[in-house]
Amino acid sequence: MNSRNNLDEYQLTVRCLSDRIVEAQTPVRVLDAVKWDDSIRQGFLAAGGRELPKVDRAYYESRPLGFDSSAKKEEFQNIERDITRQLGQFNPVGQIMRRMCKEYRMVIRMLEARGTADFGLISQELYGAASDAFHAGDPTLADLGLMLSDYLNNIADRGDLKDEAKILTAPQAVDMLQRRLDLVFGEGEGVIRVFESDGILADAAAGADYIKIRSDAMFNERDVRALEVHEGLVHVGTTLNGQNQPICTFLAKGPPSSTVTQEGLAILMEVIAFASYPTRLRKLTNRTRAIHMAEEGADFLDVFAFFQDQGYAQDECYSNASRVFRGSTPDGLPFTKDLSYLKGFIMIYNYIQLAVRKGKLEHIPLLFCGKTTLEDMRTLRQLVEEGMVVPPKYLPQQFQDLNALSAWMCFSNFLNHLSLDRIEADYANII
Repeated sequence: MNSRNNLDEYQLTVRCLSDRIVEAQTPVRVLDAVKWDDSIRQGFLAAGGRELPKVDRAYYESRPLGFDSSAKKEEFQNIERDITRQLGQFNPVGQIMRRMCKEYRMVIRMLEARGTADFGLISQELYGAASDAFHAGDPTLADLGLMLSDYLNNIADRGDLKDEAKILTAPQAVDMLQRRLDLVFGEGEGVIRVFESDGILADAAAGADYIKIRSDAMFNERDVRALEVHEGLVHVGTTLNGQNQPICTFLAKGPPSSTVTQEGLAILMEVIAFASYPTRLRKLTNRTRAIHMAEEGADFLDVFAFFQDQGYAQDECYSNASRVFRGSTPDGLPFTKDLSYLKGFIMIYNYIQLAVRKGKLEHIPLLFCGKTTLEDMRTLRQLVEEGMVVPPKYLPQQFQDLNALSAWMCFSNFLNHLSLDRIEADYANII
């Protein structure tokens, strides 16, 4: 726990308000509140995958949130009012904390609306929609998903890009991942624990100081490398950096706006650490395409069939489709959190490009100082200069020495000005 010693009156005020946000959000667990239990999967598969899963408003009402939603919204409202009263309307750190309070109230409204049309609409407000454009006149997320799928299809039949066999059991993956993370975060310190777990939808999931590996999942070494980078270096690393903050403790917790930034940063790290691979990228593009299908009116059976067409096994098709509709109904609007991966990647990549172009390299490592949100980066730089935020303790090697990343982005800035269509026409006779 960070000490309050040696803080002046202003810093102590910020710390107290920040701690209140951290405490207030503790029982709000979005993924636990929206997931479907295993009986839904069993019923769907028992019916041969021909009937919509038995999930409706009553299903969610039978699964209480674990907190009084009205009281929790009022608690965040009171914190927001106290932030304004104690820090003023235009205080930079106060503006960040007020937005967090607003987001958490919206999250609670979304969870209250589980099984209704409002759930999907609020999800789009928090995480975006597949039809959103990055900038005026630019392609949408749905366009990006289709574009990447086309590229992946062009290399799909290459034997030299086939995935290695998944021969590592969960216990073996746990041991390998633990040893790798000990090299980064310190062996024997107990900073990060890696262990098996039942009851998680993904192959792995990160918490504050741990990574859970699904007990029945199988892995190869490339999978473990991706988990090391994505879950360990980014998700757990940024949490530990947030917990290391002496004043702005809210940086240890991430509202939806930080989810886009954090997932984008994790995918970028996979790419620049050469830990990503075509199968991994196809998984992300398929999630984006499936969400877009649901936004356009597809139901669970349509999305399940889409994943079957992509070559997934029946259990995987169910898991992938249920990610799209969790919190909603099998014929309702989707839960759009999984758009965060590709959306966040593009946003983070563009941010780093601009930071290099403008000569502001010192801004880039601050992405890791906690559960940051991209729109707060200028304010965070100011807070570092004021001593309100400390730089990240745990920082991936690629961001410790920015030489290679800067060189890459300098070339990237130039290449963005070239026409790929014109290049393709000019190179027609040589490729």
